[in-house]
Amino acid sequence: MNNPFQIGDTKLYQKLVTAADFARFEDGLVHAVCSTFALAQAAEWAGRLFVLEMKEKDEEGVGTFLTISHKGPAFESETIAIVATLKAVNGHEVICSYEARVGDRLVADGETGQKILKKEKLAKVLAPKQA
Repeated sequence: MNNPFQIGDTKLYQKLVTAADFARFEDGLVHAVCSTFALAQAAEWAGRLFVLEMKEKDEEGVGTFLTISHKGPAFESETIAIVATLKAVNGHEVICSYEARVGDRLVADGETGQKILKKEKLAKVLAPKQA
């Protein structure tokens, strides 16, 4: 693992809201705005932008936690700017806080955690157990 970053460094990910991001469950459409699930996925990706530059070729990142406080709507065709801020690096765990905004409007905030592991170790952990 390589860490070229300082605590407080930021990464920006921009996500265009489409109908695929709307809040839906098995019983149908809940509302035509970006769902908490879609926001959470985008927030995790924003934090992963650090991991992509930190991991070595024989390493991969895996999520360890995600918190999200969904503050307001993001509508179809709006672009959400997610700014991830490096909060801590504890061993091989990368922790970021983030804010998701449409313009000046806060849509969500929270934290993400990802751990960088050797691909070989990760493959063993994720392999199905043989009965």
